[in-house]
Amino acid sequence: MNARTSLSACLALLLTACAAVGPDYHLPEQAKINAPGAQQPFQEAGLKAVANAEGPSDWWRLYDEPQLNGLIKEALAANTSLRVAAANLARSEAVAMEADGAREVKAGASLALERAQVSGESFLLEHKVPVFNLGNAGVRVGYQVDLAGGLQRAIEAADADVEASRAALDLARISIVADTALAYMEACAAGHELEVAEHNLALQEQQHQAVARLIAGGRAMAVDLPRAKHQVEQLRATLPAYTARRRVALYKLAVLTGHPPGEYPRPLETCKQLPELKQPIPVGDGAALLRRRPDVRQAERTLAGATARIGVATAALYPSIALGFSAGLTGIMEHMGQAPTRRWSLGPLISWTLPGDEEKARVRQADANAAGALAKFDTVVLNALHEVESALANLARDLDRDAALRQARNEAAKARRQIQALYRAGRLAYLDDLDAQRSLAAADTALAASSAQLATDQIKLFLALGGGWQSAAQAEAHSAEKPSH
Repeated sequence: MNARTSLSACLALLLTACAAVGPDYHLPEQAKINAPGAQQPFQEAGLKAVANAEGPSDWWRLYDEPQLNGLIKEALAANTSLRVAAANLARSEAVAMEADGAREVKAGASLALERAQVSGESFLLEHKVPVFNLGNAGVRVGYQVDLAGGLQRAIEAADADVEASRAALDLARISIVADTALAYMEACAAGHELEVAEHNLALQEQQHQAVARLIAGGRAMAVDLPRAKHQVEQLRATLPAYTARRRVALYKLAVLTGHPPGEYPRPLETCKQLPELKQPIPVGDGAALLRRRPDVRQAERTLAGATARIGVATAALYPSIALGFSAGLTGIMEHMGQAPTRRWSLGPLISWTLPGDEEKARVRQADANAAGALAKFDTVVLNALHEVESALANLARDLDRDAALRQARNEAAKARRQIQALYRAGRLAYLDDLDAQRSLAAADTALAASSAQLATDQIKLFLALGGGWQSAAQAEAHSAEKPSH
């Protein structure tokens, strides 16, 4: 067997024996997402306000509130945080394209023309070499042999990064949807609480006038008038806080929808009614949650990328082989194309740095990064389950509290009517009537605040459930498929 045959046989063996080093990725069996407890119905799912059913991706439409739907649509189209996440995804896709291109055959061409005076002594001549015109033209083709599979692992890691970035974009979408809904609820809740406070203030002003008339008729003491006035001013002092809360919520809505704060939606300045759900909240179970939440998917794809990078680091311990071919013409311009100017080369280039502590340390770093990514993945899974259980527990507590406050408000109103009648009949002192007024005003205020808290609890539960990104992503894809005009 001659040398040429031996070289060809070695190259063929190398090409057929290429195998990716490092572990092949699969979801670890010990990952928390595989635990039986992570797949079960939620512990707090026994509420009448929730249902064990898969929720719609566009959960905000359950409120049947066109203005809210419009604001969320606008936020998904114009929010600046989404633009950042989209740019990160585009960058990851470009990196993946670059990694995939490393396995392609590389080709290039060159052409150089020059007039030169070269040194005679560089050719061991003692006389001057004439000035002449030089030419150099050629083509080259190269291919990187993926002997240890390092390029393949790099592509796997880059693809996993793309999917993680896509999940991060989906996570940004659900955060924007929830923030928009929360700001909308806050604006309307502040308007509702302001309306309650203004109603209580109007009633107290009427009472103040009634006390003045009773004093004028000799049926009440003069000291009752400043007491009534004190109650009026005390209620009036609560109004600016509600106005400020509404303005802050409106400013946030403006920013969420891609506008300066001053360009907030003017119709919401008069919103005084919180939208209500017409059906129980569909929550599903743990398995459905973990399939749906983008942060879980992002963490899992990050783990896949970290696992692939173990192979990238391990492949650096092996030789690097590149196959190349080049041909061209180099010489005096007048001789270009003649036999003395022709050149070509064909063969492999093998390079290898003997592995030392530095290269081995990189493999250990990659192993540690993968272990950390698995721990992060487990943390995200457990936190997802915890957030839903906590949101359900908070909703249950606030529902019970709201029912108790509603009953307390009804009793306070009943007591107020009875005491007011007795006071006007002269059978009770004004202080008794004033206490009843304060109790009713406090009950109205607490009930309005409770309604706002329930609305917030619902949005936080929807956020924890991880819905909202699917419909936005589908709408975006559908828009991209439409032909341009």
